[in-house]
Amino acid sequence: MGLLLLPLFTVFLFFSFSSAELSSKAGVNYGQLGNNLPTPAESVKLIQSLKAESVKIYDANPKILHALRNTDLQVSIMVPNEIISNISSNQSLADSWVKSNVIPFYPETKIRYLLVGNEVISSTTKETWYNLVPAMRKIKKSLKDSELRKIKVGTSMAMDVLQSSFPPSNGTFRSDIAIPVIKPMLQFLNRTKSFYFVDVYTYFPWSMDPLNIHLDYALLQSRNITYTDPVSKLTYTNLFDQMIDAVIFAMKRLGYPDIRIWIAETGWPNGGDRDQIGCNIYNAATYNRNIVKKLTAKPPIGTPARPGSILPSFIFALYNENQKPGAGTERHFGLLYPNGTKVYGIDLSGETPLSEYPPLPKPKNDKPYKGKIWCVVANVANKTAIASALSYACSQGNKTCDPIQPGKECSKPDSLIRHASYAFSSYWAQFRAAGGTCYFNGLARQTAKDPSYGRCKFPSVTL
Repeated sequence: MGLLLLPLFTVFLFFSFSSAELSSKAGVNYGQLGNNLPTPAESVKLIQSLKAESVKIYDANPKILHALRNTDLQVSIMVPNEIISNISSNQSLADSWVKSNVIPFYPETKIRYLLVGNEVISSTTKETWYNLVPAMRKIKKSLKDSELRKIKVGTSMAMDVLQSSFPPSNGTFRSDIAIPVIKPMLQFLNRTKSFYFVDVYTYFPWSMDPLNIHLDYALLQSRNITYTDPVSKLTYTNLFDQMIDAVIFAMKRLGYPDIRIWIAETGWPNGGDRDQIGCNIYNAATYNRNIVKKLTAKPPIGTPARPGSILPSFIFALYNENQKPGAGTERHFGLLYPNGTKVYGIDLSGETPLSEYPPLPKPKNDKPYKGKIWCVVANVANKTAIASALSYACSQGNKTCDPIQPGKECSKPDSLIRHASYAFSSYWAQFRAAGGTCYFNGLARQTAKDPSYGRCKFPSVTL
């Protein structure tokens, strides 16, 4: 598939229109899944200190929207996944949502984007998938009826909506959603001149295949690593561009080659679990500085399939959020620690030269850890929660907790913490390959120190 060559005048008109409407400054995602985060008012000041152009929140938190009043920050708010199906069949409910969550704050709070759901295809049921576009239409009608015409309606998609992404020219949406969900969504975005909001993380494909994907290629750091698409003949110098262009070709395949892209999330984890590679401050700073430099370049760089196009963006995320579930990386994407200090120097305007940042700590986990790991209790304060987690772990597997039963080799001492640690390790050893994690709502941690004692041998994961 060859690159469509537009006449120079057409390119100039498109570039001029896009540049006049969009800023190339990066924004930031403001997540709230932490019990130790600064107040909304303090957070807004921190966002401004990062020189962000815009901010995306994952709801319509009134305290945050109030704190954003009379600032220059453009704001993206979100309809939660849980009410998409109800809104899809009820215009009155859509009207009520807009009346409660938009009108009281607009225009003092510069709400410019309203996303209906977050990664709906990846995290909800098929019923919600099919209700997504009807809900987007109803929210758009509510905004129009309220004369809020400046607010664009969209939804965010992860990369797993693609059935094929390599080579980029073979980008194709999944067959189960392409026609019933994606095509009507693209039609809506095209008609309303909105954006395809996409979450793009080069960390995940690299961490799953570090032997075949060079780390520098994922970090936008490579100087001599390139890949040429055998069909389009476009040459790539980084993984980010490949991923974006796969989406562009997928949209083109459905008949919508010109819908604009908005990077709804991108980033790199600054920490994680022992069994996760490359999640460190050095790589996080390198990626985020490089991606900001690329996205804020003047004139715009774009991608090989869309050279010179602006890619507006939200960097993920404002804070390390200690209550995010899942693997350790999920809690370590922040530009800031919860106390408001920077994890590393970053300027989202892209104006600070890379040479002006201080040296970074050298990475220590760019290669996979080799050895045994156990999963043990991390937080001994909440014994009620630990007892509940112990019960859960023991109920999941085949003989997961047999050794801690009365009279067995791990029954003594009769300690909640020791029993829970055994159960966590046993559960994780059984279910890690199927996606099980050593987390247990923040009650567990990984350790390379064998917690076994006497005749009691704890199961482990061997890497």
